[in-house]
Amino acid sequence: MALFNKKKKQEEEASAAVNEMEFDYKEAVLKALDEKLNGSTLYDGCIIMPRGFTIDVKIGRRDEKDGIKLVQVVFLVSHDDFDEPIIDPVDAQGKDEAEAVHMAVEIFYGGLWHPLDQSMFKKSPIEVSAQFLGQHYTYDMYAQSIVRIGVQDKEPTMLVGFLQNEIPKYLGSKKYYWLRIYLAKHKDRQIIEVRVNGSVCNELGEKFRPYVDAWDASEHFICEKQYAIFVQRGDDPCPYKKEVYTNAAKFAIEKMVKIKNREDYEAMADELEKVAGDKAVASEIRIFIPEILAKLTLGYQEGDSLFLIEGDENSEEGTSKIEFRKTQLRSYFYLQQVILEYLNTRPPQEDVQNIVFNSVAFRELRKAKEQGHDPKDLYVPGTAYKIAEPGYTVY
Repeated sequence: MALFNKKKKQEEEASAAVNEMEFDYKEAVLKALDEKLNGSTLYDGCIIMPRGFTIDVKIGRRDEKDGIKLVQVVFLVSHDDFDEPIIDPVDAQGKDEAEAVHMAVEIFYGGLWHPLDQSMFKKSPIEVSAQFLGQHYTYDMYAQSIVRIGVQDKEPTMLVGFLQNEIPKYLGSKKYYWLRIYLAKHKDRQIIEVRVNGSVCNELGEKFRPYVDAWDASEHFICEKQYAIFVQRGDDPCPYKKEVYTNAAKFAIEKMVKIKNREDYEAMADELEKVAGDKAVASEIRIFIPEILAKLTLGYQEGDSLFLIEGDENSEEGTSKIEFRKTQLRSYFYLQQVILEYLNTRPPQEDVQNIVFNSVAFRELRKAKEQGHDPKDLYVPGTAYKIAEPGYTVY
């Protein structure tokens, strides 16, 4: 009898596994989203919207716990004016797959799509201005919807309000910027994450620490999320395409791993300038690749700032530092993405070290380590750099 019971249980588990495989989450999400949106077209595995927006879907982890279906759905929204797609990871659940799909679509629609829809039709924009390094930009901000899970007896709080004085410091010359605020807490565990165009901004996240600390999440999970979309009123003034930076960055990495002496470095710099087609662009790439790679591999904490050094240290006036944010220099994000892709190829440690050894951060950390400091305990406000080209403009 026990043998038959065991066999029956195995058959039931196999049948459940087959049913799980047969359910196509991506197809179900796209279909549900297409029904939810107005004016959309479901074509070739993605949703095409008016005014040049497309929505793609990827399915992340799937699980089942206590009879509840759990799924992560990653929505990717693209547009010709975006430098990179907006990525919105959504965790959803339900008593069955259809209910989990419905929840994922509702979270995406209420969280990210609502402000994007507002931006398309210019509904109730809020003017935001940014000025840095002698450049002035004006944006329309769209931010109304707040997604909340597990919140009880509490009126919605406009999360972007916590950052109203800080937001302009993170906006630059791109046509579109987006801000993603994600706050979660369960018992003593907290997640506070603020991203601008996909880049984590730790200093912005700290603005929410007292707010999340006050949550009572001893009994259940609490989460709040809000997106804000910023559309520059003027055209993007940058004369360089993204591909110029990324192609030149890949070339630079290929050459930097082979550098053995000063002559090799100077030869690489000359070749890089030809590939980039611009001295300032080549200089940014040469400077930031070692520094970003150091930040990603050496384990120290770094702030959101860049410090542009101006002036001549040999002159009577000396030099000065002008502070702005990494998100305001588009090449920084481009280079960071190229480096992450490079690290994903699992390059030899010797090659990575060969680049990192040329960074200012490595030299400073080596000094700190000699003084008995642990790199993990060190905090660096940002990266200082100098471009010795007249008329250098931050794009």
